[in-house]
Amino acid sequence: MSKKTKIIGFLIGVVLLILVTLIYVFYGGSRNIATEEAEFIIPSKVITAEFTADVAKATLNYSDKTIAVSGKVTAVSDSIVTIDNTIICNFNIPDKSIKTDQSVSIKGRLVGYDDLMGELKLDQCSINKNN
Repeated sequence: MSKKTKIIGFLIGVVLLILVTLIYVFYGGSRNIATEEAEFIIPSKVITAEFTADVAKATLNYSDKTIAVSGKVTAVSDSIVTIDNTIICNFNIPDKSIKTDQSVSIKGRLVGYDDLMGELKLDQCSINKNN
């Protein structure tokens, strides 16, 4: 096999890899969290304590998973709802029925933990109707 053939084969492989990655990012990687079952249904104080105790273990356990977190709403701001001052829930569509001091169960995808602020971040949130 000539050097020219090897280079062309390598370039075709790279182009195919880039193409597959782009297709996944734009079309295959999206999820509809609202229709997924929650893998974990957990009180906000329990999950916060798990992250405080061992961030690496809790991140491995919950990261990018659909979870339902229950607790008391401490702040509402447009499309962001805060539960027990530690769980930040980002709604794609604001839910006007959620009020401060209300007990709720919110389902969303855990996207990260801010250890400096001690906050968990969820996105694609919705009211958990299966609580």
